[in-house]
Amino acid sequence: MKSYLFYDLETSGLNKSFDQILQFAAIRTDMHLKELERYNIVVSLRPDVVPSPMATITHRIGIEKCMEGICEYEAVRHIHALMNREGTISLGYNTLGFDDEFLRFAFHRNLLPPYTHQWANGCSRMDLLPITVLYHLYKPEGLTWPRLEDGRSTLKLEKLSQANALAEGQAHDALVDVEATLALARRFMAEGKMWEYVAGSFNKKEDALRLAKLPVRHESSAGQHAWGIMTGSRFGAEAAYQAPVLAIGESLPYKNQTLWLRLDDEALINGEGAVEERVWVIRKRMGEPNVILPPLDRFVSRLTPERLAQVEENLAWLKAHPDEFARIIRHHREFRYPEIPNLDADTCLYQNGFLSKAEEALCAKFHRAGPDAMAEAMQAMAPGHVRELATRILFRNYPEFSDEEVFEAFETFMARVHPQGEEPPMVDFRGDARLTPAAAMEEIARVRAEVSLDEEQGQLLDELEGYLSSNF
Repeated sequence: MKSYLFYDLETSGLNKSFDQILQFAAIRTDMHLKELERYNIVVSLRPDVVPSPMATITHRIGIEKCMEGICEYEAVRHIHALMNREGTISLGYNTLGFDDEFLRFAFHRNLLPPYTHQWANGCSRMDLLPITVLYHLYKPEGLTWPRLEDGRSTLKLEKLSQANALAEGQAHDALVDVEATLALARRFMAEGKMWEYVAGSFNKKEDALRLAKLPVRHESSAGQHAWGIMTGSRFGAEAAYQAPVLAIGESLPYKNQTLWLRLDDEALINGEGAVEERVWVIRKRMGEPNVILPPLDRFVSRLTPERLAQVEENLAWLKAHPDEFARIIRHHREFRYPEIPNLDADTCLYQNGFLSKAEEALCAKFHRAGPDAMAEAMQAMAPGHVRELATRILFRNYPEFSDEEVFEAFETFMARVHPQGEEPPMVDFRGDARLTPAAAMEEIARVRAEVSLDEEQGQLLDELEGYLSSNF
C-alpha cells in the first residue's frame, strides 16, 4: 500500500558526513494525507561527535537531553526500516536539499543500504520546498505568504507556519516541523490538479517526458538545445525563485545528471576568467529539484524586461561565439568531482561506490549478530572501510562489547577527532573540515559575543562548553 512518510531531522551540525541525527520525527499518512502513525526518536550523542554551537542554540537539544536517547545504530536501523517500508514516499521540507543526503551518510556509516529508499519496494521521494515555490509563484491564493523586514518574501517553514497557523510549538523541534509540513501539504493537495502536476515532477519518467517536450531555442555543433524556466529556492526572492535555462547535454561521468546553462547570467559575457568556469551551470537529476517549466507566456512573463533582454543578449553571444560555447559544453559534460586522498571511512560513500555482494552479505550477518556477537562478525570482514565502519559501530554504540581491536581503533580515531598542534582536522568528500573541539570552543565564544541569546540558549552553551572540556 502506498503511503507518505513526512519527516524531519534535527542534527548536531550541518556536516552530512561527520555530524549525526539528534532527533528524527515522522508522520505516516495514506495517499489522502490522513494520519496513520507517528514517530519521535531522540538519538544519543556519539562519543566522537562535537556538536555545533549554532545548531545547539537553534534546535535547543542540549547534552543532557541527548543522553536520554537511544544509540545511533539502533535509531538509524529503525529509520531505515521506516523509509524502506513497501510503497513509502518519503518527503519533508527541503529534505532533498539536506535531510535525505544526511540520512544517506547515516545509513552508509551504519552499514545499511544508502539508496534503497529511493527506488526499491515501490519507494520514492518528494520534497515540499520546491512544491511551495511553485504554489507561491502560480497558486498563491491558498496561503498567507510572509515577508521579511526588508520586504522580501521568505519561504522558511518557520515563517510560513507562523503566518498560517500550521502547527503549534517550538520551531526546529522535528515533530513540530513535521506537523507544519503535513498541514502545508494538505493546503496544497486541496488544489487537486496543481498537486498532481507538481507531484509528477518527482517521477523520473514523467519528469523526463516533460523535459523532452521543451522547445529548441538554440543550435550548436553539439546539437539542439531546449530551454525552459527553472524554479527553485536557490535563485532567491530577488529573482522570484526562477531562472531561464538552456539544456547543454548530460554529464559523461555521472549518467544521472543533466546540465542547464542559466541564460540571464551577466557573467557569460561580462565576467572575468575562463568562460567555461564563470558561467552558472546547474546539474539536475530526473525526478529531483529543480522543477523546469515550459517557456509558456504565463511563465516567461514573470521574468523582468531586464532579465529577458539579458537572455536575448546571451543567446546572441552564444551564436556569435560557437567555439566558446563548445568549450562550456565540453568542460561541464566532462567535469569530475576531484578525488580526495585518504578519505575517512565515514565520508567515502561516493568515492568508494557500491558494496560488493560479498560485503553486503557480511554486513547483513553483522546486523543479525546483535551487540554481543558483533565483534565476532566484524572479525570475519577483510581489512578495509567496511570493517573500519563495523569497528566504529561497536565503539560508538556498544563500548561494553568492544574487544582489544575495537578499543585501539577508538583511541586512534579520537586522536584524529581532537587533533593536537599543527595536525589538520579530517575533511569530508567536499574538502570541508570536521568540527574539532578547539574550533567548537572558539565558536562558542564568537556566538556569545555576536548573537543575542535568551537564558535557555546561554545555559545550553554553558552545558556544551562543560561537555567539551571534560570529554576531549
